[in-house]
Amino acid sequence: MLIFCLSAVLFYTYGVYTAIAKRSVGIAFLRDSPPINPKFHPPVTILKPLCGVDKGTYTNLASFCQQNYPQYQIIFSVRSSTDPSIEVVEKLIQQFPEIDISLVVKDHILGANLKISNLANAVTAAKHDILVIADSDILVGSDYLQTVIQPLKDEKVGVVTCLYRSTAQGIATILEAICTATDFQPGILVSNQLEGIKFALGSTIVIRKTTLKKIGGFAAVADYLADDYQLGYLPTQAGDKVVLSNYIVEHGLGHSNLLDSINRQIRWARCIRVSRPGGYAGLIFTFGTVSSLLLLITSGGSILSLLVVSITLLMRLIMAWVIGVKVLNDAVTKKYFWLIPVADIVRFIIWCCGFFGNTIEWRGTKFKLVKNGKLGMIEKEKSEVQ
Repeated sequence: MLIFCLSAVLFYTYGVYTAIAKRSVGIAFLRDSPPINPKFHPPVTILKPLCGVDKGTYTNLASFCQQNYPQYQIIFSVRSSTDPSIEVVEKLIQQFPEIDISLVVKDHILGANLKISNLANAVTAAKHDILVIADSDILVGSDYLQTVIQPLKDEKVGVVTCLYRSTAQGIATILEAICTATDFQPGILVSNQLEGIKFALGSTIVIRKTTLKKIGGFAAVADYLADDYQLGYLPTQAGDKVVLSNYIVEHGLGHSNLLDSINRQIRWARCIRVSRPGGYAGLIFTFGTVSSLLLLITSGGSILSLLVVSITLLMRLIMAWVIGVKVLNDAVTKKYFWLIPVADIVRFIIWCCGFFGNTIEWRGTKFKLVKNGKLGMIEKEKSEVQ
């Protein structure tokens, strides 16, 4: 337990270092972000795959129609002509007639991941060589496009991705948002500092058409659950760079009951485990809160264990504040900072659950996770889809 505590303290310390080092990602709060070149604004196509609507869907999608950017196209795509999101898109087309907005309705299935099929159907109508992909639960400001496109000034950069902060309603999503801001995002910053980014996040994926073609198009990721991860990983294997933008988007978690939230997190835990088994197992060295509490219990409350617990929790809270509050400006973390130890315990339980089972349910369909994070559709569900 002592070794686990010490390793966690080192992780927390390094996490703080990545947030303040000049070699970091250039987060705005550090005041050393690379300057935006207003003359660099290549035409862009935004791809928005849709399936149903949530409470914030209209506001989120509208934010992409309000970009301070000279030339861009937005393609919304759905699989069914009865999808309720079509009504939202039609409203956006009426409200923003000056924006090049189109809707693709096509039910062609490329693989088990229907979102990727949606993207593949949409990209056929893309007019521009730079694609921007962002999930429907993402909200952005008017300077988003101009900012995230900047790293592409370097011809070696094939993909750009973004950190995100979450909005939440209810205790379940509050705990999930805290874990994202104070644990998941620090892990990304540490990874970026140590070896560079070799993956992408669904919050934003800016990818060149040439890079997408180089990896085999959307067909290359059509059977993966973590398609965003693969859209960053495969380009690095093909020789292109992935860059973490200094722009931070808003991610709407909405309201979920505790069971739905836990099931969603277990689903992604299992996905990470089959995609990166070594990295997933290595997370044991980052659970400082749990390790220190176990040390305190097993040592009978010795002075040494009390000292280790104090140091571990202090560094955990410092990292959470620096990255969650100062870097990400995460309102949920700031308001519910005192819940961090509880969120850590919940995260550890979910991590343990992630080691067991290979079956997941995603948008009402059951899948089996197979090698490298691919999705194997269960035969009964597969026949229904076909």
